[in-house]
Amino acid sequence: MKIDKKSKAWAENPDRLIANEKTRRQPNGPPAESKLPPGLYIIATPIGNIRDMTLRGLDILATADVVVCEDKRVTGKLLKAYDIRVNKLLAYHDHNAEAVRPALLRRLAAGQAVALASDAGTPLVSDPGFKLVRDATAAKVNIIALPGASASLAALVSSGLPTDRFLFAGFLPAKQAARRRELELLAATPATQIFFESTRRLAASLADMAAVLGPRQAAVARELTKLHEELRRATLPALADHYRHAGPPKGEAGVVVGPPGAESAPIDIDGMLTQALEAMSVKDAASMVSTASRRPRREVYARALEIAAARRGKDT
Repeated sequence: MKIDKKSKAWAENPDRLIANEKTRRQPNGPPAESKLPPGLYIIATPIGNIRDMTLRGLDILATADVVVCEDKRVTGKLLKAYDIRVNKLLAYHDHNAEAVRPALLRRLAAGQAVALASDAGTPLVSDPGFKLVRDATAAKVNIIALPGASASLAALVSSGLPTDRFLFAGFLPAKQAARRRELELLAATPATQIFFESTRRLAASLADMAAVLGPRQAAVARELTKLHEELRRATLPALADHYRHAGPPKGEAGVVVGPPGAESAPIDIDGMLTQALEAMSVKDAASMVSTASRRPRREVYARALEIAAARRGKDT
């Protein structure tokens, strides 16, 4: 396979190419007036790795009349990384949305180009952007979406679970009773389901999922695209047991749960044991995997001993 010169240069010195891109996009001097067609530009931003920002997104940020973001400090880091000087930067979040939204709609009505960026990922997913887009649509403003990073889609496509039909369910309620009621409503949905969850509630939520949805195949995606990225695949009971023993992990987590019937898929006993042995003893790992897989404990314990012995052999 031939590698073009630009790809080879990127692999050898990505920082130099980013510097070149900065120079091309933003020459010395104050920001120029926007030459963008008027409208509301919805810009996805990196969920972790800053190199996941699209070139088109950078161009819009640099030339829009105003950039609207959740947290100016977070967006400021992105702008600084690419040496972008924006015309105007405004905060738009849950606490000020009702006051700021009318002013943004007036800008749009006056023919300005307004760029809406999230703290991480695609705007409108678990942020206040929806109401702005809804009202702008009602006012017949042109809406331009710039696709890019998405934590929910990254978790889905790396989970190994069916992707032909899926539901993004967002955050579950914090209280157990309400959380279980919500899961009961979703239980019969014939699709893979994607949840966001606070890592301090992760074990409890996984336990409730296991109780309501059964031993479905699932995956926990944590810190995707970042230095300590983790993707753990197992059944819901096994995942719940793992995080109950291991304690709350750092960072942010997404949970992907297979559709009804996915629990009948082949269970990777060796894979479950290998992951479990990273955080617990042979006895505890065997007990957890036996319960999650519904396989005889003696059989699972024997296999756990073999895997543990093989790991020790590699370490010596």
